[in-house]
Amino acid sequence: MAKIRVLVVDDSLVARGVLIEGLKRHPNIEVVGFAINALDAKQKVLRLRPDVMTCDVQMPGMSGIDFLKELLPQYPVPTVLVSSLNLGVFDALHAGAVDFVRKPDGTESREQFIQALTAKVIIAAKARVRGGRSAPEPAPAPALQLGRSRIIVGLGASTGGTEATLEVMKRLPPDIPGMVIVQHMPTGFTQMYAERLNRLCSMEVREAKNGDEIRPGLALVAPADLQCRVQRTAAGGYFVSCTPGDKVSGHRPSVDALFDSMAENVRCPMVGIIMTGMGADGAKGLLKMRQKGAFTIGQDEKSSVVYGMPGVAKKLGAVCEQASCDQVAGVLLRHLKTRARG
Repeated sequence: MAKIRVLVVDDSLVARGVLIEGLKRHPNIEVVGFAINALDAKQKVLRLRPDVMTCDVQMPGMSGIDFLKELLPQYPVPTVLVSSLNLGVFDALHAGAVDFVRKPDGTESREQFIQALTAKVIIAAKARVRGGRSAPEPAPAPALQLGRSRIIVGLGASTGGTEATLEVMKRLPPDIPGMVIVQHMPTGFTQMYAERLNRLCSMEVREAKNGDEIRPGLALVAPADLQCRVQRTAAGGYFVSCTPGDKVSGHRPSVDALFDSMAENVRCPMVGIIMTGMGADGAKGLLKMRQKGAFTIGQDEKSSVVYGMPGVAKKLGAVCEQASCDQVAGVLLRHLKTRARG
């Protein structure tokens, strides 16, 4: 098996040393070089042709964001960002980066950081690189006018999912049914991600808190490092529980934990959506939802950065309908309008 050839881009001598030494310990990774800024990186990408690049978001001169905007349309090298708690990471993901890891800040060990980085480099080597979109933004969808109909929508995503989920959400109207979103993400970033969705989309979006009611017009993003599940009240309403607990399907929050809870607890009509991501988290849970009568949607292979989670779900027979990233919202809206008419 050929080793994954990695270029490390970081202006900090200390950080470069940590990244290089950590990545070199993995038997399937070869660090072929490093760069100290964007200009240096561009020259070395052209010369070394790495399989994957790690890149700092904040660098002197040209930022990592601007660098990726310039580089990736011409040279689509899969890129894993190495970022502090910074909103810029989402701009870099929009520019085409595959995924990101949070720089060590004392809350986790250096070894945990290297393990996370190594795992994402290995995933990135198999990912499809998609540059930032230059197409016009879609017009907001008209109101659904579902009346008193109660419907709950669950959506799960991982690698490539921050932008894929945004593509879905910005095509939905402000009066969407109550939604719960699980996106695999490091601690601290889920609140910023929810705030970003809230700015760019028509509905209200915020990071979920334990006990939050699920209601129309609101999308709740599961907080990092907590399991998020849908619970039913004695009066027939629904809320989320966001609590510590073991990892499920290797993740916390887990898409399977969310979907399993919906299959078990939700008595009203429900929809499950599984988007791009490595592995199988959410596939079995989506199947349970479909077996309970839910309408289920899976992102198709061509539009997925990594066709892992939706691919496994499709093989299990968990998906009612597949759609490209920019068509998932339309499939959902068509289903909701059909229900409203019926």
